[in-house]
Amino acid sequence: MYLNGLKRSATIAGGLIRRNLHQSSSKLSSKAYDYDGKTKIDIFNTQQDLGIMITGYSQFGFRMNNDMVVIGPVAVFPRSLLSWNVNSVEDINEASLSLFTALEPKIDVLILGIGDQTPSPNISKEILSFMRKYKINVEVLRTEQACATFNFLNAENRMVASALIPPLHISYNENDLMATSARKMQVGF
Repeated sequence: MYLNGLKRSATIAGGLIRRNLHQSSSKLSSKAYDYDGKTKIDIFNTQQDLGIMITGYSQFGFRMNNDMVVIGPVAVFPRSLLSWNVNSVEDINEASLSLFTALEPKIDVLILGIGDQTPSPNISKEILSFMRKYKINVEVLRTEQACATFNFLNAENRMVASALIPPLHISYNENDLMATSARKMQVGF
């Protein structure tokens, strides 16, 4: 009789455990798919609430995620942007970088996009030594990589700024050509 009661208790307890496991696992899976069973993907540079993101660039300037277009070099901050008064890499000096040292709160990282030129050690040394005095980290990159790096750090809510010079030449690949052809067919050219 005692063994029979023990078996019945174990069976009831096992049923409760199975039911609780089933209920808790269904709760977990329903939270994973709050969108009718479909995964939702957000593209960073189209979200306005993440601040300013750089969505495109050309030889003439930059396009931001708020549909603003800026002609020429630009200084981009998480929530604002300014025209940057340089014409080329040779114009980057202490005076042109002084804007970034005067900011409050202080930025952690300055991303410098120097067009389509390859960063040279001489440019980097001068800039790094000046910015090191103000305890600001600097990355000197081609503009394409600088835009992506700024967007990534800004999406992480880092104290970041970017100083960008438009590239003189735009490189494109086969995917760009196919996308352009597809758009032309949709429009009816």
